[in-house]
Amino acid sequence: MAAVRPILSNQYFLVTFCRRSYSAKADKNVAFLGLGNMGGFMAANLVKKGFNVTGYDPSSEALSAAAKHGVTGASSIAAAVEAADVVVSILPSNQVVLDAYLGKDGVVAHAKKGSLLIDSSTVAPSVPKQIHPVATEHGHQFIDAPVSGGVMGAQNATLAFMAGGDKAHFDRSAPLLQAMGAKHFHCGAAGAGQVAKLANNMLMGITGMATAECMNMGIKMGLEPKVLLDVLNNSSARSWSTEVYCPVPGLVPTAPSSRNYDGGFKNELMVKDLELASGMALGARSPIPLGAVATQLYRVVQSRGYGHKDFSYVYQLLREELQNKK
Repeated sequence: MAAVRPILSNQYFLVTFCRRSYSAKADKNVAFLGLGNMGGFMAANLVKKGFNVTGYDPSSEALSAAAKHGVTGASSIAAAVEAADVVVSILPSNQVVLDAYLGKDGVVAHAKKGSLLIDSSTVAPSVPKQIHPVATEHGHQFIDAPVSGGVMGAQNATLAFMAGGDKAHFDRSAPLLQAMGAKHFHCGAAGAGQVAKLANNMLMGITGMATAECMNMGIKMGLEPKVLLDVLNNSSARSWSTEVYCPVPGLVPTAPSSRNYDGGFKNELMVKDLELASGMALGARSPIPLGAVATQLYRVVQSRGYGHKDFSYVYQLLREELQNKK
């Protein structure tokens, strides 16, 4: 360490500490549950980093796609987790997560003692709070670690993880989180990761809606779309929605809007997350006037049959509404 200069950032020391602490551990055998748009890429990135990954998904197509990236398929959750040092999951709903972990054929019942369980699903904070004490009672370590960054982040291993649970268990997860993402944060006790994720996604939904609304207004008033976007990205309105996820097709080549709104964060998932966030806010008696409006607008998109499209499709809904009034 004598060669390390003191000007190096704290992040360097955190990563070095985690590598030193856990590089000798036997956390090389990973069970991955949920191999869809996000999970498939996350599992593939673990394989790339030298982990032995056994995956399970009820979809045979997802299993076949994962196998092309070196993921060994399993016939059930129990079969996937029985020899795993670490279990990672990314699943679609509260009940699916609870069944996967607490069901008689689930993770808690069949994982070996001492296993680290990492759930990266986006669910209500009550879900990890239910799982954590049961997992602990059975000799497992559990953290909730939902992700932000979308399909592109999963593919490029640039996800951000927001974790809740014991700090020591979070530290143990660092090599895996680093293999799948660029940033990871310990947010507090079990469930805290979900609170951070739902707050993040509500803001993402609100800013996405606002960007679509204002881009549509400016274009309707005669501004060139690229000129307007350049102004926003170099002014006080700049955001992730303008820089990375512009809802207007053709302006940001990597945005889902430039790919027919496919391959992104589905509108139906945005509705699910906003409904979870709304429930959380109601329980905390926290006013969410903008969140409520965003929830309703994305529900309209879904009711029109576009739930499978990226949530930035809301721009097309706004254009359609204006065109219909002409």
